[in-house]
Amino acid sequence: MPLCQFSIVIPTYNRPDRLQICLEAIAKLDYPHADFEVIVVDDGSKTPLDPIVDRFKTELDLQLLRQSNAGPASARNAGAAIATGKFIAFTDDDCRPTANWLTAFADRFRSNPTALLGGQTLNALPENLYSTASQLAIDYLYDYYNQGEMKANFFASNNFALPTAAFKSIGGFDRTFPLAAAEDREFCDRWLDRGGRMVYVPEAQIYHAHHLSLPTFWRQHFNYGRGAFCFHQIRADRTQERIAVEPLAFYFRLITYPFSKVPSHIAICLSALIFLSQAANAIGFFSERQSVPQVPNPT
Repeated sequence: MPLCQFSIVIPTYNRPDRLQICLEAIAKLDYPHADFEVIVVDDGSKTPLDPIVDRFKTELDLQLLRQSNAGPASARNAGAAIATGKFIAFTDDDCRPTANWLTAFADRFRSNPTALLGGQTLNALPENLYSTASQLAIDYLYDYYNQGEMKANFFASNNFALPTAAFKSIGGFDRTFPLAAAEDREFCDRWLDRGGRMVYVPEAQIYHAHHLSLPTFWRQHFNYGRGAFCFHQIRADRTQERIAVEPLAFYFRLITYPFSKVPSHIAICLSALIFLSQAANAIGFFSERQSVPQVPNPT
């Protein structure tokens, strides 16, 4: 039997300051603290995290796991492996859940007890154009893939929750994804393929504070491209179909998406950055494709 309602799993790597802010927000959740636990998984950080985590042990049921650096997919699975909650809620160390985050998930689980629930992610750094452009791209993906709250197809792993038993039954995240790139997309796709339901819960909100500069913005989206190839390859192997990517209209709408969200003088800059992100994404995709050994066709 579950020992609590929720297990919050947080992978972290070399961001102690961000982790502290995340835990401060979790300590302020309006959900009864006796009904959730927090599992922080240190994915091989250079700086010990005990001083950060120990500050919150009087307020939270909190555990710290350590593993050699293996990527966020592996770290999330490690946290889920010791989870005692009926449900697992995933977030990241650079995220700050709002006070009603778990309450919103709990309310929706009452009518959807077996679903994968995804919340809304908000940009915590609106003054940073790179962070804003990156979040707008995610917002576009939510608009594109999630046609209504009850017809969702993609949630980012920094803000979703699901039954613990169901997470374990389909094998968790694919550990072959070493980067924070597309492992959540693959998980959602596999969840749907196994007959699972996905429900969008926009009131379950977190603020994402991903500080980006031009070099880190490029690297992030280059890695997204690498992850996208891995996702499409894994999906093609599972479905025995050829690798297929989104149509050109998808990218045109993505690049023009900022004009529907912000004033035009800002949208021009954001649109240019999203165009740059897609160039980085494409280079990462084909770079990863070239690195995969080609199996010769039988003759």
